[in-house]
Amino acid sequence: MMFDGFSPRTVDFMWGIRMNNEKSWFETHKDNYLQDFYNPMKALAEDVFGRLTAEHPGHGLIHKVARIYRDARRVRDGRPYRDLLWFSIEKPFDGEEWTSSTVFWFELNPENWYYAMGYFAKAAGMAKFRVRIDKNPKAFEKLIAPLDKQTEFVLEGDEYARKKPAPTPKTAAWYNRKQIILKHTQDNNDELYSPQLAERLANGFASLMPLYEYFLSIDSDPDP
Repeated sequence: MMFDGFSPRTVDFMWGIRMNNEKSWFETHKDNYLQDFYNPMKALAEDVFGRLTAEHPGHGLIHKVARIYRDARRVRDGRPYRDLLWFSIEKPFDGEEWTSSTVFWFELNPENWYYAMGYFAKAAGMAKFRVRIDKNPKAFEKLIAPLDKQTEFVLEGDEYARKKPAPTPKTAAWYNRKQIILKHTQDNNDELYSPQLAERLANGFASLMPLYEYFLSIDSDPDP
């Protein structure tokens, strides 16, 4: 399925559900949700997934589009719907959380959109990550060197309060993160309505594939 772009109606719907987050309004505007929000998001996910996996086959990736319905078990504010939507590209996993380990994703909300790659390992996984840097900091510096030459993605992720000394200055920004996120955020503008958005996302994800493969190798390595 080819992505033709979102539309101003997409943004209108997101603002509408934010201001009228209740069942009667949603049911009245459900066709708008499907035509202007969910279906374009699904098309974008399929387009980006197809481009990325054609260039990088063999990883066993899948893609998922989020539901607008919030989990009723977690609704505490009386707002049963999300006013945003995302898709993810990842390996299959068991469990409820989509941020299982290493994942690509795109999210659209009323104000802006962003796309990112994240490594969401548990504490043991982050410890393995630090051990691998300790053993060969130069190899990790070589891996992240291309990021110094680009302006698309910025490094984010919560940091531990009690920091450990990094082996080198270049690894310091990565060493004490609880999770690793490389993210680009942009205000909603005309690019959102263009088919070229799919190409931008696919190219951006592809540029992060060496890091994606690095983090996957940590997960599968019992002793890095």
